[in-house]
Amino acid sequence: MSSAKYDVVGIGNAIVDVLARGDDAFLARHGIAKHAMSLIEEPRAHDLTALAKDAVVTSGGSGANTIAGLASFGASAAYIGKIAKDDLGHQFLGEMTATGVPFHTRAQAEGPATARCIIFVNEDGSRSMNTFLGASVLFSKADVDAQMIRDGSILYLEGYLFDKDEAKEAFVHAAEIAKAAGRKVAITLSDSFCVDRHRASFRQMVRGYVDVVFANEAELLSLYETDDFGTALSALQSECTVAAVTRSEKGSVVIGDGAPIAVPAEPVLKVVDTTGAGDQYAAGFLFGLARGLPLATCARLGHIAAAEVISHFGPRPEQSYKALAEQAGVFV
Repeated sequence: MSSAKYDVVGIGNAIVDVLARGDDAFLARHGIAKHAMSLIEEPRAHDLTALAKDAVVTSGGSGANTIAGLASFGASAAYIGKIAKDDLGHQFLGEMTATGVPFHTRAQAEGPATARCIIFVNEDGSRSMNTFLGASVLFSKADVDAQMIRDGSILYLEGYLFDKDEAKEAFVHAAEIAKAAGRKVAITLSDSFCVDRHRASFRQMVRGYVDVVFANEAELLSLYETDDFGTALSALQSECTVAAVTRSEKGSVVIGDGAPIAVPAEPVLKVVDTTGAGDQYAAGFLFGLARGLPLATCARLGHIAAAEVISHFGPRPEQSYKALAEQAGVFV
């Protein structure tokens, strides 16, 4: 296996986030599912954008957020996703490359607009996401940069892309390239409703291609169709080499060789917005994994990143993760 140019190469939905406040009454009035990611069409996206008062508009997308977090740790990372030739696509490209992350996927000149996610954040910091997939649905095998994947130590796949068959095929294609090059493959399950829609495909990916799985507790329970966390954890451990399961304020449980490891969450003075928490946890964990650190340390880095991102509005870091980790004495 040749040395890697990148610590992590990510593939996911290239999305611009529109974040605004929205209480329970607002969500009910406008038919927005609380604590969930709902897929919407372009007219609904325009309507919800108009309802998002005093919105923060920033590049997002689960996998892209993780890659941006990795860059904040000082990792070398690259990203593959699909945008349109429009204002939001230009914003996504600019904000991604500003983090030092290569993003070379050809913009789509015709067809749907760049994807956007209109996120309404409740008083407790929880988020309700409404996603117009736009140009990202056009992601296919033709957009997979084989050399970039071979150049990455870890290939990181965003589960949300499973909502389109062409993207699913591209995932398998990318994973096959990574495995043939002797690289590791990681996947995030993204959302329990996404797992509900594509359970069989996720199970097939985990068993056949994936070395590292990221999930939250709800996603894990959905994957194995059980209400018992221990049962689901045992099933996951039988199917993959490494996994990290986040449990909000309870921290996370990490699976590797031997017994599962429980790692506590980092303290947070005030939860402002939970958007990006899982994405940034994955960034810290993958950074540690790429550096060969113990799994418990990888999880600690994940919690440091998650604690930072939920303390402010938006899904990407406002402080240097590298500096925060060094302050915590996790690495120098």
